[in-house]
Amino acid sequence: MSVGSRVRRVAVIAAPPVSMFNLAIPEMLFGKVEIDGGPGYETVICTPDPGPVTTTGGLDLVVPHGLEAVEGADTVILAGSGAYEDPDPRVLDVLRASAGDGKRIASICTGAFALAEAGLLDGRAATTYWAYRPLLAARHPAVDLQDDVLFVQDGPVLTSSGYAAGIDLCLHVIRTDHGAAVANAVARLALVAPVRPGGQTQFTQTPLPPERGVSFADTRAWAMEHLDEPLGLTDLARHAGVSVRTLSRRFHAETGVSPLQWLLHQRVERAKELLETTSLAMDQVARASGLGSADSLRQHVLRRTGLTPSAYRSSFNRLTGAVAP
Repeated sequence: MSVGSRVRRVAVIAAPPVSMFNLAIPEMLFGKVEIDGGPGYETVICTPDPGPVTTTGGLDLVVPHGLEAVEGADTVILAGSGAYEDPDPRVLDVLRASAGDGKRIASICTGAFALAEAGLLDGRAATTYWAYRPLLAARHPAVDLQDDVLFVQDGPVLTSSGYAAGIDLCLHVIRTDHGAAVANAVARLALVAPVRPGGQTQFTQTPLPPERGVSFADTRAWAMEHLDEPLGLTDLARHAGVSVRTLSRRFHAETGVSPLQWLLHQRVERAKELLETTSLAMDQVARASGLGSADSLRQHVLRRTGLTPSAYRSSFNRLTGAVAP
């Protein structure tokens, strides 16, 4: 049986007044996951008082499910709410019970305040929307608040910054459950970027810096098409039409990582996707992804995932006997 063959249940808690955008992200992304011809997730939205739920945009949404929907969930996601300073005690009780049951728990934007109030972030790395970080830090000094990151995973608890960072968090969850190929396919269907680089790995707690611009977007796209070639700083700078020094400075300002760190991240992601979707030998995967040798492939995949390439393939490969295009 493949890793993702079981349908996983995701419960999204809408605490009024809820952010409509936050609420839409999990359903949009998890609903696009297809595994072996069937859905990979069942997403249910719930709220403390079923029925009309107010939103931060002034509209009402009808949510028919109460918090009992959380009981059967594998993952619980708390959407951002305008009532972040005074979270509903019933939501806090459900979060504590979910943590006690070993469920994966996540928040988008201001949802982190309720996780902190429930005591789930004490001693953990966490984040929230940048404008609210000072308040979260003041109210909950036991939280190891991370600045300038899209999302953070610390054990079974994940928190994201605001708005579109919730997309990155959900793609990370999909990647963790089903591998890079599935997460990248979902990103393409949703017309969003795949997991952005910066050290965030599938099984670690490393925070992911946000991209802050798009001036080198064409160069990054070009590099993605030439990952199997021995690209270096000079090649990237030549394509971008700037000096190596300018490339390094501006690239880091845009993405939060150096050009070579970004390149390595993309090569490892390409290698993971090839391990999942082809039966190429390890040295072929290494060459096709630009990692050079099977030893280098092993080193980088093990560092990023905690698994050897063969173990990673065994866990996530769904196309046994497939041949690389």
